[in-house]
Amino acid sequence: MDTPRMNVESFNLDHRTVDAPYIRLADLKVLPAGDVLSKYDVRFTQPNAAHLEMPTVHSLEHLFAEHSRNHSDRVLDFSPMGCQTGFYLMLQGRWDEAEVADLVAATLTDVLGATEVPAANEVQCGWGANHTLTGAQEAARTFLAARDGWAQVTRA
Repeated sequence: MDTPRMNVESFNLDHRTVDAPYIRLADLKVLPAGDVLSKYDVRFTQPNAAHLEMPTVHSLEHLFAEHSRNHSDRVLDFSPMGCQTGFYLMLQGRWDEAEVADLVAATLTDVLGATEVPAANEVQCGWGANHTLTGAQEAARTFLAARDGWAQVTRA
């Protein structure tokens, strides 16, 4: 399929050739003042074959956003993909693959030990009832179990 180049990086990724779970550098931006932003595609499920249920996505977003900042002050954002197959992790500066993998692994290990989803209430969240700690922990456990393959983005 010959498609025109699009402005959104992930729209130029052939989702049929990737092999989730994986972590890949999706974009690197150097801002006018020289600051660098690194955007990582943290893909939990195989595109067009599986997805995370919304309460799981929502809970992983809360848990990762809160716990990742215990491991680095360079975490800017952890945003879910609309397709429900993964997240975008935005980091300040340039990172090597091992550093990102260590941050993700440490944070998901924290998720496994969590006893509640942070800010899962009407005061701190726009849909406080839409959470599942067990779903988030199951997704984290599955992702962690595949760590040896995180750097392999496409099928061999």
